[in-house]
Amino acid sequence: MATVTFDTLKFVETLKGAGVPEPQAKAFSTAVQESHEAADLATKADLREYESVIRGDLEKLETGLRHEMNELETGLRHEMNELKTGLRHEMNELETGLRHEMNELETSLRHEIGDLRHEVKELELRIDTRFEKVHGEMLLTKWMLGLLLAGVASLVLKAFFGA
Repeated sequence: MATVTFDTLKFVETLKGAGVPEPQAKAFSTAVQESHEAADLATKADLREYESVIRGDLEKLETGLRHEMNELETGLRHEMNELKTGLRHEMNELETGLRHEMNELETSLRHEIGDLRHEVKELELRIDTRFEKVHGEMLLTKWMLGLLLAGVASLVLKAFFGA
């Protein structure tokens, strides 16, 4: 800190001019000078110097913070890109897995449908065979019924006409 200039002679002369005895004026002057030296007051030049230092420190701090913010932004963007890439990879794997499962399910369903068609055809053949058998039996029954009716008619005619 700079010292404040204090003109002790002028101070003593001013006090003497006001009617203060010289020994008392000198004592006042010494006390004021010592109080100035003990006070360690800052001058305007001191304040300007400190202001300049503080401004420099603030500029350095601002530069450092901007640099850290840029690094943080770069790091976050990098992490976001990695996350994006990882998610895309996982989605592709999931899609591939689902497509594979769908293909297996489709193949399985096609086999089951083929098996069902085969069973339906076998059932149709058995039904057709039974139908033909029942149809044949019905024809035979009609013939037998026809013959039986013809025999009964012939007996009735013999009984009425006696032949």
